[in-house]
Amino acid sequence: MDISVIIVNWNTRELLLNCIRSVYETIPEIAFEVWVVDNGSSDGSPEAVKSRFPEVRLIENRQNLGFAAANNQALRQMNGRYALLLNSDAELTEHAAQNLLAFMEAAPSAGMACGQLLNPDGSRQNSFANFPSLLALVSNESLLRLLWPSRFPSKYRDYTHPIAIESGIGACLMIRKSAMDIVGIFDESYFFFFEETDWAYRMKRAGWGSYFVPSARIIHAQGKSAGKRAASRIHFYRSRYIYLKKWHPHIHILMGAAIIIRLMVNALLSLAGTLLALGLAADLRRKTGVYFQLIAWHLKGCP
Repeated sequence: MDISVIIVNWNTRELLLNCIRSVYETIPEIAFEVWVVDNGSSDGSPEAVKSRFPEVRLIENRQNLGFAAANNQALRQMNGRYALLLNSDAELTEHAAQNLLAFMEAAPSAGMACGQLLNPDGSRQNSFANFPSLLALVSNESLLRLLWPSRFPSKYRDYTHPIAIESGIGACLMIRKSAMDIVGIFDESYFFFFEETDWAYRMKRAGWGSYFVPSARIIHAQGKSAGKRAASRIHFYRSRYIYLKKWHPHIHILMGAAIIIRLMVNALLSLAGTLLALGLAADLRRKTGVYFQLIAWHLKGCP
C-alpha cells in the first residue's frame, strides 16, 4: 500500500463527497486506501459516505474529538507507506498525489511535504508557514518575507521546484510512515490548529525535513471546514498558546503579550475602518466583532 488518504469530517457532507470523489478520480495509478473519520456529524455525512463510497474505511465518532485525535485514529491503523492528510473542504487535482509521492520517494530525508493550495478561482493560498517566533510576532511578516525570502517564503513568489520549509498547512499534507514511527503522531493536546506545526517541529528536531512541492496543486475552499467565527479563532489562539508554552517555555509569556498587543492594534484599526465605512462594510463589521470577542476571551484568562 503506497498511500493512506485520511479525511477528518465534521458536518461538511457535500464538501466531503467532493473531496473523496477527487481522490478516486485523480489517483488511478497508485495503490491507496481512503479513511474518513467523522467527528459526530449531524448532517448525514457517514450515511452518505457508506452509500456513495462503500469501499472507504469509515470511523464514526459520537462527538467532535478535534483534528489531532481524529486523525490519530486512522494514523494508528493505516496500511500505507505514506499518509496523505486531506481536509474535507479540499480537492486533489490531477497528479497532485503522484507528485507528492514522487518527491517523497526521491527525498529520503523528507518527513513531510505539502502542495500548492489554491482558491476555487485558481489564486494561491498560503501553503506553508514558519514556526512561531518572537521576531515574527514583533515585526511585520510581509517585511520579513521581503528582506529574508529564504527564511520566510511567500505565496506571492513563483516556485518552480520543491523548497525546504518549516511547516506545511494541514489541508493537504503527506507524511512518511517511517518518520511517524520515530517521531510519533499528532499531539492530542491540540484540538484544532497548530497540530501540523507541532508535528513539523518535532520532525525537524529528529532530523526530518519538511518541503513544499508546487507541482502538487490542491483546490481548497479555505475556512469552509473550520469556519470564520470567533469560536474558531479562539481554538486557534488556544492552540497557539499550547505550542508556545510547550516549545518556548522561557519566553512564552513575552510572546503571549506580543500577540495580545497585535490583537488590540488590529481591533482598533478594524473599528476605525468600520466607522469610516459608516458600518456598511459587512465583512469589516464581522472582523471587528471577532477581534473584540477575542480580546474579551483574553481578558477572561483564555478559558
